[in-house]
Amino acid sequence: MRVSPPVKAAAQRLALPMLVFVSALLMVLGKADILVIDKTRAVVADALAPVMEAVAAPLTAASQALATAENAVAVFRENAVLREDNARLLQWQEVARRLASENAALRDLTKLVPDQSATSLSARVIGDSGGAFLRNVLVDAGAKDGVARGEAAMTGEGLIGRVSEVGGRTARILLLTDLNSHIPVMIERTSERALLDGDNSNEPRLSFLDSKSPVTPGDRIVTSGSGGVFPPGLPVGVVSGVANGILRVAPYADLSRLDFVRLVDYGLEGLLPQSAIPPPRAPRAKGRAAAFDAAR
Repeated sequence: MRVSPPVKAAAQRLALPMLVFVSALLMVLGKADILVIDKTRAVVADALAPVMEAVAAPLTAASQALATAENAVAVFRENAVLREDNARLLQWQEVARRLASENAALRDLTKLVPDQSATSLSARVIGDSGGAFLRNVLVDAGAKDGVARGEAAMTGEGLIGRVSEVGGRTARILLLTDLNSHIPVMIERTSERALLDGDNSNEPRLSFLDSKSPVTPGDRIVTSGSGGVFPPGLPVGVVSGVANGILRVAPYADLSRLDFVRLVDYGLEGLLPQSAIPPPRAPRAKGRAAAFDAAR
């Protein structure tokens, strides 16, 4: 339906006065009775409350679900970071334990103070024969470091054997307990001499000792110096007892747990066969193998 221009103009002229009238009326009503308006607002709010609750419920649930998802993602990321940190800490813990063990082994070596005329260096045990018929270990120092056959191998507790083979970078130590080990010793208390023979057991035996010798368990056994293989007085072990008429000696050093050893050159050739007499020694290396000795 088309509105004629005069009617449209009349409506526009009346619109403004009507709006002013309605506004004035509302103001008058608000001033006249505010309680009526408040009650009306309350009724409208009560009527709209269920609708608002119905609309707000899914929005609230969606907001909570979003917050839960965000927390789950944050926790996952935090757990990933914590796992990485824990892995790094475990690695450092293992390094710290290994260093502590090495430091303890090196500190034990300081208990040994060789004669001023002797030269020595420290070496790490890198291999063990691990067999029932061989009792020897491999160390990471050889001819390039000045190591020669016949040198004494010791820990802070005492003698463990001698160098039997030498390579360019490694050397093999024949332990006191090996079947091929024979060391001249004496009972410190009585000065009686004997031979300490290895027999591949954990405790070597004393041989060529007078059967009437008053040896008792606990007697200290030291090198006698006979034959010129080792100087006299190096600590070896103690008499542990008699088994089947054989005197056994418990070495001071724990030969099953060797980490570092000290190779000592006393300049003795003694009873070593000619093939075992070392050529003129190379100077002791100033690298890793001798670093600990230089620090002392």
